Amino acid sequence: MTLTYCSDLAAADWIVHSSLSWQQLVCFGPAGFDAYARLRLLPDPVRPGQSENDVEAEDWRTDQMPRLFELLAAGTTTQGHCYFCVWEGFGHAEPLTDNDAGYAGVDNSRGQIERADARPGLAPTSGAFPSVLPAPKVEVPHRAYWLFRGPLAEIGTWDTAEAWPGQRRLDATQPAFVWPADHAWCVAWDVDPHWAGIGGGTLLISQLIDDPLLDVVSADPSTEQPHYQ
Repeated sequence: MTLTYCSDLAAADWIVHSSLSWQQLVCFGPAGFDAYARLRLLPDPVRPGQSENDVEAEDWRTDQMPRLFELLAAGTTTQGHCYFCVWEGFGHAEPLTDNDAGYAGVDNSRGQIERADARPGLAPTSGAFPSVLPAPKVEVPHRAYWLFRGPLAEIGTWDTAEAWPGQRRLDATQPAFVWPADHAWCVAWDVDPHWAGIGGGTLLISQLIDDPLLDVVSADPSTEQPHYQ
């Protein structure tokens, strides 16, 4: 099975219609879970005003993502029916062609388009690809996303998704939101923080925190989180 691009955005209504502040929403996902945590992709800053450039770490720990979703797959009854939001600011600024390769896996590249007019939450200049109709997007304050659905195991295969209009190459691009159809959990990975937020049941979050292959810590979404300048 492959992923399918969704022009019907109803599955994301619980995100779009959330009453949370946009910062909390895009960093932790919707409210209502029993517990929340942060998956740290860089160590937390050790002093106020610290820059990511000062971090003594080899690179972004995106190698944790496969393990994270392996554990999350066991925490849902609908791992074959999941949804994925991909931020519109990611991807290479050219349309897909028949010769383009498929997804190569999430890597250390953040995959952001290199356009002077690209800013978080804003679409690139209209008319960039006049032969391709705009694809409907999930929109929240300051952010907009393309929506895909399919098995959790197919995460990341955006470029080969059925019905994807091919406005961007999205290979090596991480999802901004991931959730199963039964809403057992939600992962939110915004473009600014050095961590991904996770909401789920208490037992599931405890399993993530206790896993030696993951750097996961408990979090209270209503409070300010560690951040780099």
